[in-house]
Amino acid sequence: MKLRKIHVVYATWCPHCNPTTIEPMKELAKRLGIECALYDIDDPAREKIADELVRKYGDWCEDYIIPQVFFEYDDGTIEHVLTGFSEGVEFTKRAVENLLKSAFLKKLVAE
Repeated sequence: MKLRKIHVVYATWCPHCNPTTIEPMKELAKRLGIECALYDIDDPAREKIADELVRKYGDWCEDYIIPQVFFEYDDGTIEHVLTGFSEGVEFTKRAVENLLKSAFLKKLVAE
């Protein structure tokens, strides 16, 4: 499977999201030549899509944690790959860094 799109559910006011998660995901998408779709939960039109992504594929609860990142593959499969950590921004930053350095991502990029 080939990575086709990165989806990020976020809020502009959230330091776990902006810039901690959004910027690295935008950079990854740019490097791979794919789209990075952003869904701000404070934008009513984007919130519906964000809620649907999280409900179907992510860590869902009524007041879900952001950011959440999803990879979409060329066959249409969507996979949840990251949820922020409420324990602190440093935990979320480390999770993003770990994802970017992971064997999982390296294998995807190599395919």
